[in-house]
Amino acid sequence: MDAKRATSRDIRRRNRAVLLSRIYFDGPLSQQELVHDTGLSGGTVSNLVGEMGAEGLIEEAGSADSDGGRPRTLLRVRPTYGHLVGVDVGETRVQVELFDLSMGPLAKADFPLEPRDRRGRDPDLVVRHILAGLDQVVETAGVSRRSLYGVGIGVPGVVEQGHEAVVHAQTFGWTAVPLEAMLRDGVDAAIHIDNGAKTLGQAELWFGAGRDVRHAVVALVGSGVGAAVMTNGVSYRGASSSAGEWGHTTIVYGGRPCRCGARGCLEAYVGAEGVLDRWRQAGRGPDWSGADEESELAALLAAADTSEVAARVLHDTAGYLGAGIANLINLFNPERIVLGGWAGLALGGRLLPEIRAAAAAHALRHPYAQTTIDLCRLGPDAVSVGAATLPIARLLDSGGTRPTSLVTR
Repeated sequence: MDAKRATSRDIRRRNRAVLLSRIYFDGPLSQQELVHDTGLSGGTVSNLVGEMGAEGLIEEAGSADSDGGRPRTLLRVRPTYGHLVGVDVGETRVQVELFDLSMGPLAKADFPLEPRDRRGRDPDLVVRHILAGLDQVVETAGVSRRSLYGVGIGVPGVVEQGHEAVVHAQTFGWTAVPLEAMLRDGVDAAIHIDNGAKTLGQAELWFGAGRDVRHAVVALVGSGVGAAVMTNGVSYRGASSSAGEWGHTTIVYGGRPCRCGARGCLEAYVGAEGVLDRWRQAGRGPDWSGADEESELAALLAAADTSEVAARVLHDTAGYLGAGIANLINLFNPERIVLGGWAGLALGGRLLPEIRAAAAAHALRHPYAQTTIDLCRLGPDAVSVGAATLPIARLLDSGGTRPTSLVTR
């Protein structure tokens, strides 16, 4: 009898998850549309909609005309049911952003990091920035910490998922950093940690350039380089979150030294740090020492209009990036490659035709013909948006069940 009751609960939870996901991604929808789209019975839909409405999880959102009958009430997920925090632990900054449940942005805190400064890679400093940012966005938006459904964090490197997430970020000098445990006492909500390229990939898959395709690769180019391989709506994952370390595939045998300790990695040629280092070695004009990488890259792009040296660096960068994208096309045969990250957007905004031409020159013709190469639609903040989708995914999978409260103050 207990097994039968458990099975009944499981079925009910799965049905709630199906309905909630449909409403979240495609709403507002009527009950009639939900019956048609999900295949669930009218009685099941009516009961579960009533249940979720009584909990405040969904709400009415107007009405639509019905063929020959009464107007149909439309339903949506209630944005204020809870709040979400997305954190982007990047190589130039730690960004903390607060969203409502519809992913409406409410507040943001930004803590610049100096990539060349070892202190900028100190895990204790990163933790302090995350906690300070959490306090700041909650206070700015005027919401209760009790309303936080979860905190998602995108980080560089490999995330070992276990009882508590552990981060191996070789370019940061992090080995088995127990980031979740370090945050636990200061975060009174569920914590979700994943590779930043994967959070970007999920954001673009849900809300951006990957929404209408089944198979995509989302490339993140910042100071470092990563990629998320999305198949049937899910990010490919190996034994840990290491799958997707595209930046540490070899593009030039015995080539430039990479921060990971190897030589010839793609990151050493197309990551912002590598691009700027190639510009310095080529004898650039103005001295931008001490400037942040984003300002330096903007200066390189501007200089290319008048400097042959800068133009050659960018031409070569487009070639390396196109060849790296061709490797993704040949390996995974995706329907779409999405180029994102702050440096990827800056470079792609100017060089996308050259990048596409280089990819075409290096990829096999048939898989290249089946692929489009586009820019990220969610902008440079897409990693924090994607990080916030981690707790949303948990909400949808659970059918809207709140996790046990972790609030202690």
